[in-house]
Amino acid sequence: MMTLHGRWFGGVFSIACGALLAGCANTEYGHTSPYHPGPVAGQAVGSAAGVVAGNAAGFGVGVVEGAAAGVAAPFDPSYHMVRQWKTETTADGRTIQVPVDILVDKYGRPVGMPAPTGNSPISTSPQKTAK
Repeated sequence: MMTLHGRWFGGVFSIACGALLAGCANTEYGHTSPYHPGPVAGQAVGSAAGVVAGNAAGFGVGVVEGAAAGVAAPFDPSYHMVRQWKTETTADGRTIQVPVDILVDKYGRPVGMPAPTGNSPISTSPQKTAK
């Protein structure tokens, strides 16, 4: 059974060996000349591959997020109601105010479906009055 000190020493030793063996690359004082075609071509190809891979990943993420937003839009439970009052005359001659609820989208445009309140929608035909 290993003691706590033995585990701690083993962890520090592993990290130190990994850091020493990994080495550090310094392009300012590198061992190769940037004028040789190998390093220059490698850097250009690496940059191009990074740009292509980054754009492809960005495109893929954009497609997935756009599709998710498009699928989720019809299931958005938030809505806004606009209530208007219209005047109607009853059969016995009384004048009353009747509420009309209009379901609108987030921009305030009327949605082409009835409001969930159950009130009658605004009719586009002229009002009929009782005689």
